[in-house]
This record gives sequence, C-alpha cells and structure tokens, in this order.
Amino acid sequence: MNLAGVAARLLCAWLVAIPLAEAAERAPRPISLREALQRALSANPRLSAADREVGIAGGLKLQAGVLPNPELAFELDNALGSGRFQGVRSAETTLQLSQLIELGGKREARIAAGDAGVSVAVWQRRASELDVLSETAIAFITVISAQRRIEIFDEQIASFDQLIPLLKRRVEEGASSPAETQRAQVAADLFRVDRERARSQLASARRDLAILMGESVPHFGEAVGRFTSTGQPPPFQSVVQAIEANPQLMHWTAVTAQRNAELILARLKAVPDVHVGAGWRHFQDTGDNAVRLDLSIPLPVFDQNTGNILAAEQTLAKAGAERAINRLLLISLAGRAYDAASGALAELKLLRASIIPNARSAAETIQNGYTQGRFSLLELLDVRGSVLQALLREQEALQSFHIAVATIEGLVGNPFSLARESSR
Repeated sequence: MNLAGVAARLLCAWLVAIPLAEAAERAPRPISLREALQRALSANPRLSAADREVGIAGGLKLQAGVLPNPELAFELDNALGSGRFQGVRSAETTLQLSQLIELGGKREARIAAGDAGVSVAVWQRRASELDVLSETAIAFITVISAQRRIEIFDEQIASFDQLIPLLKRRVEEGASSPAETQRAQVAADLFRVDRERARSQLASARRDLAILMGESVPHFGEAVGRFTSTGQPPPFQSVVQAIEANPQLMHWTAVTAQRNAELILARLKAVPDVHVGAGWRHFQDTGDNAVRLDLSIPLPVFDQNTGNILAAEQTLAKAGAERAINRLLLISLAGRAYDAASGALAELKLLRASIIPNARSAAETIQNGYTQGRFSLLELLDVRGSVLQALLREQEALQSFHIAVATIEGLVGNPFSLARESSR
C-alpha cells in the first residue's frame, strides 16, 4: 500500500476515534460510597443552611458584648416667648452627653448566652452532618441493592433464553407440547416485567442519592461497592451507651446551658442600671456658663421582671425534658435498627447455609433431568422460581442489614467510616 493509502486509513481511524473518546468523556463516571459521602458533605444544602445558623449565632454573640451607645442631647430653654423672653436674648442652651451604665454583670451574662448560642448552632450542625452521612449511606446501599436485583433478573432471563431453543427442539421432536414453549416464554416475560419494575426503583433510588449530594438529577454512573459481607453487631447496651455522644443530645446539653444563661440574664434585669450624664449650659442674657450633672436610677417598685424570670425557669426545665424525650427516641430508633440487623443476619445465615445451595442444586438436577424427559416443565419453572426468590430474599436481607448498620452509625454519634466500604 502506498503512503497516501496509509495516511487515508490513519485519518479515518483518527476521525472515528474522536467521537468515541468524546463519548467516553461524556459517559457518567461510576461512584463509590466514599465519593458519595464526600460529595454530600460538600454540596448538601442542609449543611449549608446549618453553616449559616452558626454564622448567625456568631453575629448574635458579637452583638451581645457591645456596650450601650452614649446619648448626645441639646436643649434650648427660655426662648421664643414674650417680654424679656422674646427671641433668644434670655435663652439657656444646654449640651449634654449621657451614658447608661449596666450593673450586676448584665453584659457578661449576655456574652455567656451568646457563647451558648454558638455552641447550640455548632452541635446542630454536627447533628445535621451525621444525618446527611447516614442518609447518604442508606441511599447508596439502596442503589447498590436495586442494581443487584436487576442483575438477578437478567440472570434468570438469560437462563430462560437458553431454555426456549431446547423447548422448541423438543416440540419439533414431538417430545413436548407447544404450550410448554409458550409457558416458558410467559415466565421469561414475567421476569422482564419484574426487571422493569426494578429499573424504576433504581431510577428513584439514584435520584434520592443525587438530591442528597445537592443535585437535581443524577450525574454519576453505576454505584460500585461490595456489600455482601456482614459482621456481628456489638451488644445493644454498648449502642445505648454510645448514643450519649450523639450530637443531637449534645445539642440539647448546649441548649440547656443557653437557657440557663438566659435565666441568669432575666434575673439580672431586675437590677436597676445607672444613667449618668454631664453637660454644658450657657445663659444668653448674662453670658455665663455652667456645668450640668445628671444621675438617674429607676426604682424597681412595680416591675421586677418576675414574669420573665418565671418563664425563663420553665424554659430551662423544658430543655431537660426535651433532652430526655430525644434520648428515648434515639434509643427506640437504635433498637429497631438493631433488631432489623439481627433479624437480617439470622435470615442470611439460613439462606446461605441451606436454602440457596439446595435451591441451586435442585435446579441443576431438574434442569439435567428435564433434558432427559424425567421432569416436567412445570417442575423446572417451579425450582427456578425458588432460586430467584431465594436470591432476592438474600439481597433484601443484605440491604436491611447494611441500612440498619448505617442507621445505628448515624445514631451513636461516631463519625461515619469512609474506609468501611473497602472491607466489604
């Protein structure tokens, strides 16, 4: 071949390779659990809102420590009247600067309440972060499970596609009725219907995962990860003890501190503040000047802030009750997740130890016997249905176990382990 021909072939290959490379670049990349968690932490709008709450609390704390502004006043007396008070000939002008002096440590109490408010916002942010991580892990597990269900249906459909030609040969040989071929085709089509339902569930699961990562539609490919292995959960009592470190409970501890500071502030408001002022007065008719001093203290005769103090005391007591309610709720949720994990483990043990191996062995035996005419098509379809149900039950149990684990990890308050995926 001449050089022109070689060049033409290379050019054609290059032109074909460009669209393929561009398509590869446009193809969504697979996503792992680690990446999903990281993307949720960086883009979930719930965490952005929680960050704003921390900023708001910081601003309120800053404002709490600000001193009251001084006041500048100007007074014009004995002017614009009649007789010798016409015009401003006998006017008295006063320029005064006054300042409110807070007593009893009110400013320090406001700062303490502001500090507690920041702590409340920080713990709420940590609780939101843990919730987002747990929800993202659960959504990722749901996607993995939906993908696996589709794979199971694909395997069953493929096995039926291999069986139908055999049925047709048996019909041609007169060994089977044409109705058997139709029955096998119906069974395969029913599996296809189930697969389409599983695909719809996968689309919903992928959308839920995308929303947790701050996306309106999924921009990722297949979810990758192995969630086939399991482990024995720790004793439930240790889970209950670990719940004490949950950010939600720490949030209520911070709320209690904040409301205690607000109670102290309510009590201090009954302490009267001092208002002092100093000014300069000029007498227009004589040209003389004088200094004016001002001191005022409100008398707490009628208003001693009793109602606000009582309300602050009840609010503080309510915080303790709300923490107790939240703790019991977390224990209840952990208990349900723990029972779900234990039940899933027991189910997996039975499925893997006997049900799935026996179902596959029976399916193989009946498949071989069917080709020899020793079993009917109905028996073959029945045993294959048993294999399918066993595999689906295994997948459901795995999903239940790992969702329960993710739920417990979100409740005990520990940081979500990004490395756990590699061990599964």
